[in-house]
Amino acid sequence: MTETRKIRVLIAKPGLDGHDRGAKVVARALRDAGFEVIYTGLRQTPEQIAETALQEDVDVVGLSILSGAHMRLFPEIMQLLKEREMADVLVIAGGIIPEDDFEPLKKLGIKEIFGPGTPTGEIVDFIRKHTK
Repeated sequence: MTETRKIRVLIAKPGLDGHDRGAKVVARALRDAGFEVIYTGLRQTPEQIAETALQEDVDVVGLSILSGAHMRLFPEIMQLLKEREMADVLVIAGGIIPEDDFEPLKKLGIKEIFGPGTPTGEIVDFIRKHTK
C-alpha cells in the first residue's frame, strides 16, 4: 500500500491587517478537504511568510489581505519565494483586491485571486487542479 503526501498549504496574512475571519474560514475548508494547513496568524512580514513557506515545505501559499497593501507586499513576497528557489509553489490570493490589480498580480506569478463570497469549494478545486 502506498501512502500519498497531503497537499500542504500556508495561509498567510501579510501586513497590518487586523481581521482574519476570511482566512480562518478558508483554512478550515482546506483542512476539511484533506489538506494540511499552516496558518501564520496576523501581521506577518513578507520575510516571515517566505521563510515559513520554506521551512514548512508547502505546496501552496495563500495570501489573504484586506488592507489595500497588496501591490506593495505581494511583489516582495513573490521575490522572496523566488530567492528561496520556491518558484514552483502555487501562490493564490484573496481578500479585498480591486479587479484592476488582478492582471499585474498574475504577471508576478500569483495564479488566482479569490474575492469575498467565493465558495470555498472553488478554492479547494483550484488547488487540487493546480498542484502536483
